[in-house]
Amino acid sequence: QVQLVESGGGLVQAGGSLILSCAASGRTLTNMGWFRQAPGKEREFVAAFSWRGRSTAYADSVKGRFTISRDNAKNTVNLQMNSLKPEDTAVYYCAGGSTYYRASDQSGEYDVWGQGTQVTVSS
Repeated sequence: QVQLVESGGGLVQAGGSLILSCAASGRTLTNMGWFRQAPGKEREFVAAFSWRGRSTAYADSVKGRFTISRDNAKNTVNLQMNSLKPEDTAVYYCAGGSTYYRASDQSGEYDVWGQGTQVTVSS
């Protein structure tokens, strides 16, 4: 049984930065990703990381501003978010997969989800 626990959300002004962390416990994962859901909108892909080959993928809306990385010592995956915009406001969810060794943008390829952490960017 895998558990994912997110941390690091909060309120920040536009142009600011936040780091989200996702701590994984349990069986080995093959890939991890971040998704987000804003009020009244569908959940959307943000970034993903594959444990094999350490490949990454990003949504066009966050490329150049967000960076996903792994902290081996803490068994966590972090999402560094810079130059935040009000449109980045959403609940951010960490997701873990145990089948696909690729940085996938497909929510269906992830087996387990965290509880979500709120990120609010004020203008």
